[in-house]
Amino acid sequence: MGDCERWRCWDGLNPDVLALIFMKIPSDELARTAPFVCRGWRETLSGPYCWSEIDIEEWCRRVDREDVVDVGVRRLVGRSGRTLRRLTACRIGNSGFSFVASFGKQLQVLQIPRSEVTDLTLQKSASSLTALQVLDISYCNNITHKGIEILGKNCKSLVNFHRNMHSPEYESSKDNGVTTKICEEEALAVGNTMLGLERLELAFGCFSDLGLDVILTNCKALRSLDIRGCWNVELHGDVGLKFNAVELVKDPHYDALQLCPSSDEASSDGVDDISDEGKVD
Repeated sequence: MGDCERWRCWDGLNPDVLALIFMKIPSDELARTAPFVCRGWRETLSGPYCWSEIDIEEWCRRVDREDVVDVGVRRLVGRSGRTLRRLTACRIGNSGFSFVASFGKQLQVLQIPRSEVTDLTLQKSASSLTALQVLDISYCNNITHKGIEILGKNCKSLVNFHRNMHSPEYESSKDNGVTTKICEEEALAVGNTMLGLERLELAFGCFSDLGLDVILTNCKALRSLDIRGCWNVELHGDVGLKFNAVELVKDPHYDALQLCPSSDEASSDGVDDISDEGKVD
């Protein structure tokens, strides 16, 4: 079979098979290139099922403006036809998050670290995210314990929650005896509202044994817990016993430096912007 014949085989694949293949391609690349290969591919990509799982985190890291990220997210999520089950992105703003939530009735996995979403936006949108099972809002500095409580009260299906934060100076907090300010509120919000959690990451949280005890007492299904860098946690008494009874644990001093995120500087050099009207629609 010659090269032209092999190409025609790709062109003639069943749309359902093509959609399964396309879902393995990064969403930003899929939007920029595949529609221009042939008519069959373009028609397949015009349907919603190629866009039920969207991963554009790497593209979001390269874009230098939050509003561009939001436009790109809205364009791709809009293609899902409300079949969206998974979104992996970062640096999303409030308008982008609100749009995602409006398509979120079937959304099960939402990973949006380093985003600018606020508590107020969560208050307006969280009721649309009742199917969420996995949520990552790590390094989202504008979300407080109030937003976490809102999420916990609305997203009753959550089994996996990530809320890792940036590290304070490790040397000063560990070697020089300087502790971070104790703040239990986020841990209490998790422990009092996310009762079905099986996996929880709260690296560099500011809570102490008090907040951790509420989590360990109320989240009875918990089997994986990561509290690296939580320097105020001492694991004394019953708290230590409850912590060690969890199947998979990482205590405050477990390779904490490995969790510090690398520099996330954005650059638009050489980036094909998926938010461009002609490349997405």
